[in-house]
Amino acid sequence: MASTSGSYFKSSAFDPGKLWYYLTRYIDKFLLIGLLLLMVVGLFTLYSATGSDITRVGKQALHICVALLVMWLVANVPLQQIMRLALPLYLIGLILLIGVALFGEIHNGARRWLNIGITRIQPSEIMKIAVPLMMAWYFDKNEITLRLKEYVGATLILMLPVLLILRQPDLGTALLIAVSGFYVLFLAGLSWRIIGGLLVTALACVPILWSFMHDYQRRRVLTMLDPSQDPLGAGYHIIQSSIAIGSGGVVGKGWQKGTQAQLDFLPEQSTDFIFAVFSEEFGLIGNSLLLLLYLIVIGRCMVITANASTQFTRLIAGSITLTFCTYIFVNMGMVSGILPVVGVPLPLISYGGTAMVTMLLGFGILMSIQTHPKLVKT
Repeated sequence: MASTSGSYFKSSAFDPGKLWYYLTRYIDKFLLIGLLLLMVVGLFTLYSATGSDITRVGKQALHICVALLVMWLVANVPLQQIMRLALPLYLIGLILLIGVALFGEIHNGARRWLNIGITRIQPSEIMKIAVPLMMAWYFDKNEITLRLKEYVGATLILMLPVLLILRQPDLGTALLIAVSGFYVLFLAGLSWRIIGGLLVTALACVPILWSFMHDYQRRRVLTMLDPSQDPLGAGYHIIQSSIAIGSGGVVGKGWQKGTQAQLDFLPEQSTDFIFAVFSEEFGLIGNSLLLLLYLIVIGRCMVITANASTQFTRLIAGSITLTFCTYIFVNMGMVSGILPVVGVPLPLISYGGTAMVTMLLGFGILMSIQTHPKLVKT
């Protein structure tokens, strides 16, 4: 009798291995390691970029913890439930964007934030996930009868929030959401002839778009072409970041030894221009290793996309992966002076809570696609 009782207590004892299994069974370990390495690099770079401001680094660490929790929660959500959330999330995002247009707070001439009492939110960040999610859901529902009118319907789903965000004005975010939606259209099988026609139409509309752009947006484009025309004004950002990147050389000046960052020549050095800080301190070798980390994450995301079993999972996984690549390219191109300054943070490196949460929410969806049982159409 005593032996039986002893074996019972032994079998019901706390098992950390089993707890760890239940906590991580829906987490893609390979992807998680890549993300954690990038975020650690980001914290070290932020510490240098802020002049050893441990308070701000602590806030970013808190942002990372919250974002990881969101990622874990989403990774544990079954795929069928994620599909059901697509339409409500999109509609809520649209309502909030309309709320911004009517009641949003104005900062620096732009109406982008909505005060909901307990905090301020930027609804355009929600649409970075909601738009491709909604479009993937729409194509999945119409997969059997996929014709030109379905692509037109998906384009309308995309353009409605993009136009509302352009009105704020927030050209950078609007373009990124438009690109993420285009990736869904492309992966859904949009004809190359139509893509070519759209590109020609877009190029033809450039003069018209130029006339509708705000003065500061025009200055950004002109400054990209020739920063020296306004070296102390609009061209200051690009000139200083180019100096920082070039002065890093092959091996860099060393952590916390970059003069452009430590002497506060670099603007927005903890957010949009943090790549210039990293380049100056770690040089070409450091940049190569950073790109390698990004490629590891992107490669794993591509594997998850290739293994996706349905139209919905393939489209949303592919869109999240390609959008992540676009963020990296746009930020590095912006800081290097080959693209206009559009205010896009470097993913997982730049300071910021909303962007971090949005990014890891997307990776949570990818993990759910990889680790849950294959989605079966009902």
